[in-house]
Amino acid sequence: MPESAEDYFARIAAAQDADGRIPLDPEGVLAWDVFPFEAEGLRLKPGPVPGPERVRSGEDPATCQCAQPPARGPREPFGVVWEDEHFLVKAPPPSGAPLMLSVVTREHLDVPEMDADLAAAFGRLHVALVASVEELPSVGRCHVMRIGDGGAHAHWWFLARPVNLPLVLGSFMVDWDDFLPPLPLDVWAENAAFVAQRLHERLGGRAVTALT
Repeated sequence: MPESAEDYFARIAAAQDADGRIPLDPEGVLAWDVFPFEAEGLRLKPGPVPGPERVRSGEDPATCQCAQPPARGPREPFGVVWEDEHFLVKAPPPSGAPLMLSVVTREHLDVPEMDADLAAAFGRLHVALVASVEELPSVGRCHVMRIGDGGAHAHWWFLARPVNLPLVLGSFMVDWDDFLPPLPLDVWAENAAFVAQRLHERLGGRAVTALT
């Protein structure tokens, strides 16, 4: 039988010290060569402790962002850069990565509610989008994330890892995206437009690539 939430919480509590902190393992992630922080003086916050799940935005479809017409174009914050009958590919504002894109379903649903046809369509989009992002000259790899703690509407993140930066690697790319200087909007928009056009060539759909 799967472990209960209570048993999981009990193991966490047993690992905490008198201040409620879990000690950091010096042989664990701190020892990774790509760990982006100096370990001296680093410590975890007290906790975690059990509590209710946070309410996500869009749990009520009427309050979801999908109820409003989306912005369009690579210069707009979360502007649509590619679309078909099932999905929208959006470009958030510039960050430290060469590019980040968000894929959302047109229909208001969460990932477990996707039927087989929609899941298959997403699989094709996933592969085509990774290949398109990795064609950018400044990109070494495209990372893909589904987190889902902030919004109830199905969405995924496609994060471009820069090429030839050995310290900027793996799961810590999410952190480096916040720490690296944001790309100029012109560069960000050009990268997004390039990927949208490549996606159109691979899958069809409609690319929104206007840079003006």
